[in-house]
Amino acid sequence: MPWSDIYTFSLFALSSVFFVVNPISGTTVFAALTMGWGPRERNRAALHACVAATLTLIAFLFAGGLIFRLFHVTLGAFRLAGGILLLRVGMDMLHGKSSLTRTAPEDEVAMSRRRDIAITPMGIPQMAGPGAIATVMILPGNAREPWKFIPVVAAILLTGATTYFLLRASDRIMRWLGPMGARIPAKIMGLMTATMAVQFMALGLRDLLPTILEQVSHLR
Repeated sequence: MPWSDIYTFSLFALSSVFFVVNPISGTTVFAALTMGWGPRERNRAALHACVAATLTLIAFLFAGGLIFRLFHVTLGAFRLAGGILLLRVGMDMLHGKSSLTRTAPEDEVAMSRRRDIAITPMGIPQMAGPGAIATVMILPGNAREPWKFIPVVAAILLTGATTYFLLRASDRIMRWLGPMGARIPAKIMGLMTATMAVQFMALGLRDLLPTILEQVSHLR
């Protein structure tokens, strides 16, 4: 395997996981949820949220092949569905909305009623939401070559570590950025997420096209 291919795939895996997890958006949510908390309590919640999200994404990465076989789902169909889902998340980020694929209305009600927000909704689904899960399952590709799992795991771990340090400093970051400054990186990540969504949908359609043409030929 040429090193150039490994480098290109590693960079793509890191950017895909990082942008779809969107640590900046998570930082703004975390800052709002932990307002008035002490440093020790906030740091513990940040650690628990990032560990929960990281383990969830790694579990779905390795269980992806089994899930495909169990439910008789092709990678092309999953790419297309995941791309549509990512496109919705990306468009919500561009328009400054809280995507319903990340936080449901009932979760928002529960946020105000309890202080233990680390595992849910921060870890799941804010960080490890359906879009992130779909991304890590799709990245290894049809062949699911063993070497491809290493860059994806590294991307998940690096994203989790980066998010942890950002969450720890969420109150300082929000004071420094301000409301307007916090929206700019969120919109950039929204654009990148939408771009990756189109790429996933194009790959899904490419994979499904032979099957579609075969079905059409049988109908004639």
